[in-house]
Amino acid sequence: MPRHTELSLAALAPAIWGSSYIVTTQMLPDGYPLTVAMLRALPTGILLMVITRRLPPVAWLGKLAVLGALNFSIFWAALFLAAYRLPGGVAATLGAVQPLIVLLLARAVLGSALHSRGLIAAILGIFGVALLVLDPAAHPDGIGILAALGGAVSMACGVVLTRKWQPPVPALTFTAWQLTAGGLLLLPFALAFEPALPPLTATNIAGFLWLGLIGAALTYFFWFRGIEQLGPAAITRFGFLSPLTAVILGWALLGETLSPAQLSGAVIVILCVALGGTPAQRSSRTSRRPA
Repeated sequence: MPRHTELSLAALAPAIWGSSYIVTTQMLPDGYPLTVAMLRALPTGILLMVITRRLPPVAWLGKLAVLGALNFSIFWAALFLAAYRLPGGVAATLGAVQPLIVLLLARAVLGSALHSRGLIAAILGIFGVALLVLDPAAHPDGIGILAALGGAVSMACGVVLTRKWQPPVPALTFTAWQLTAGGLLLLPFALAFEPALPPLTATNIAGFLWLGLIGAALTYFFWFRGIEQLGPAAITRFGFLSPLTAVILGWALLGETLSPAQLSGAVIVILCVALGGTPAQRSSRTSRRPA
């Protein structure tokens, strides 16, 4: 597949993830964050394993548990906790440190080169997201801040280890394994800490289908394939597209207004996404270190 197509598909994943907030708030029952996260991951992962017809080998179960926890269980739980404890703009701004963390971890774990263009884009992207979504009157919350930063670190570690621990299977199979692992880890917590869901409406079902089939199965396939083919440093800047999509959807569907500062932030984010690639990006599998 041409490189520009791989980049476009990888960028599509976080752009679609930006719809998660509006789908969750407008289409799903309120107050079930762990259950929603579990239902987003587990049924989708099982469906993909039925499609791919391949179970993970026993030797891979430990690594899959770690990857499922980092990419889904811990990340999504921290994301929901931050959303409940912080204004959305504060949570999004803190989460925007993830691309910078990925670049540093890729250097430490994978031996990837650090390039000034990528570092500058990662730092400016945080500023752009802050302009895009941050409310100057927002009040910080210690637990919420730790959750947002913890979620960013969790996802960053998951991105890097997904590249390091790459099994000899297609990306769709690897996606199925990770989603199933993440969902299974979330299941006991959802059952223990949240009540049963109320009877679901057609709107609720549509929301769950979107988050599961599109917001998890399709997008994480694109995302993990991008990590495999292009490397973490090449795709991490696309994470800035999530808050951009969320703001655009709020403006288009909920009638929210866009201030000049937000428009400036959107321009900065787009420039960082467009210019933040590193000149050493490659799709070669031979550059990976053995796990």
